Amino acid sequence: MQLLELTPDETTFLAVGPATPDPAGQRLTQRLAAVLTARLRLPVQAQAQPVKDGIGAPGTPVWQPDAALASVWLIRRLGGRHMQGVASFVPRSLLRTLDEVLAECWLDTRLPTPASPAAFSWQLMAGCTPASLAVSLPHSLTEMTHWARGVIRHG
Repeated sequence: MQLLELTPDETTFLAVGPATPDPAGQRLTQRLAAVLTARLRLPVQAQAQPVKDGIGAPGTPVWQPDAALASVWLIRRLGGRHMQGVASFVPRSLLRTLDEVLAECWLDTRLPTPASPAAFSWQLMAGCTPASLAVSLPHSLTEMTHWARGVIRHG
């Protein structure tokens, strides 16, 4: 029996690998959805996505929330209920919350293992609003651990 050639889509899928390759990545995804749900008082679902062009952060994680997530955060945290307009900036409180979630998961589970990616990406559904979120991690595990301890200590 002769094997068929892989299609370009199949080759791409195999090259990227699974969206969450380890239990630590799954834990981060679940924790992220739980914290955003609690802070926004709105059901948030997080689906891990393959990372495109993951760039390593210099010494601290670099979050990349989209305008939709920043807008939902601002509106819900200020007591609003309906989405109107788009935020022109990312609120510092959102970044601080994301840092705390990542730091807790890092120290609890020693996120990522040497085989884990240097970045994570999620497709979020906050109520009826689709959003996306990504984070690039430092290449050095030592720097990441130092950063996480600092976030927990000062949070």
